[in-house]
Amino acid sequence: MSDPASEPTRASASPAAEEPAAARGRRRRHDPGRRERIVRACLDVIAEHGVAGTSHRRVAAAADVPLGSMTYHFTGMGDLLHAAFAHFAGSVVERFEHRMAAAPNAEEAKRAVVAIITDDVFDTRRGLVLTHELYTLAARDPAYRDLTNGWMRSSRAALERHFDPTTARLIDALIEGLTIHRALDTEPQDRAVVLAAVERLARP
Repeated sequence: MSDPASEPTRASASPAAEEPAAARGRRRRHDPGRRERIVRACLDVIAEHGVAGTSHRRVAAAADVPLGSMTYHFTGMGDLLHAAFAHFAGSVVERFEHRMAAAPNAEEAKRAVVAIITDDVFDTRRGLVLTHELYTLAARDPAYRDLTNGWMRSSRAALERHFDPTTARLIDALIEGLTIHRALDTEPQDRAVVLAAVERLARP
């Protein structure tokens, strides 16, 4: 006959032990912000390790989610990378559009372009790395070119608030080139030189 004192009582059993496994699973899955958290964590991992060093395991650890939940939200690494870069590109475009929309006239729009080049785009090493990782990915895989093409279309549309389409395209290319120079140059970029370049392109 067993000793009653050695048997666990109902009062001593943990609530988690009494909770049915299915209920515990439902509770863990009820995390409405999990997908977005995974996307943000993926961008952090890319910024640190590059696309080549990004894995489901690393992203799951950075997002503090079970590894199995990765396949619940994304069909594969390609799907996750596309969602992450779409989030990143959208955030850059939003800041770009805000700058241009706030400019009341063409003169202020030129100064807004200078601010985009010298202050906004690639304002952190993270932004620089993520942008170039996206460009490299899109150059190799057409599946990501919808993101870079959409980014360029949005930038040009924002510029066309104040400039004709041809000038907007040229200024967009200038922004692209000078921001890369600013990010990689060892010397600070002269705002006056940037403004002079914008003035030349925007001259009537």
